[in-house]
Amino acid sequence: MEYKLRNMTTEDYEAVRELWLTIKGFAIRSVDDSYEGVKRFLERNPKTSVVAEYKGRIIGAILCGHDGRHGCLYHVCVHEDFRRRGIGRAMVVYCINALEQEHISNVSLIAFTSNDIGNAFWNEIGWRKRQDLNNYDLVLNRENRISIVEDK
Repeated sequence: MEYKLRNMTTEDYEAVRELWLTIKGFAIRSVDDSYEGVKRFLERNPKTSVVAEYKGRIIGAILCGHDGRHGCLYHVCVHEDFRRRGIGRAMVVYCINALEQEHISNVSLIAFTSNDIGNAFWNEIGWRKRQDLNNYDLVLNRENRISIVEDK
C-alpha cells in the first residue's frame, strides 16, 4: 500500500476532524480542537504536524509541536482500516525528524490509561511509560469542554 506523509495544514482540518470522530475513545476539546484552535497550533508549529494520505484521503494524523525546549505529540491516530501497516510509526518518525530539525531533543505524549490500542502501540515502538512524575492540569477556559468519541 502506497501512502504519502506531508505537513498538516489548516486546509486539512475538516478531513482530520472527520478522522478523529472515527476513533473510539478519542477526546476532542471544543476550543483547542476547533478550526480556530488547530489553526493557532499549526501557525505556531508550521513544520512539525503530519498527515498520512492514501488516494487523496487522510488516513492518519498527528498534531506535533514544541515550546522551544520540549516537543509533544497530540491526537496521534490512524484510521482503523489502515492500522498495523507501519503508518503510525512512520508518522511518529516524521514528527521526531521535524522536531530534531528545530533542535528539540525531548518529546512526550499523553495516552489515556483506557486507550489499550494506543498504549500497546507506544510500548511496541519503544516509548517508555514515565513512573517518576505526576501530570497536573489546570483548566483556564471553562468553555473548552472534552467530548469522548463513542461507538456508533
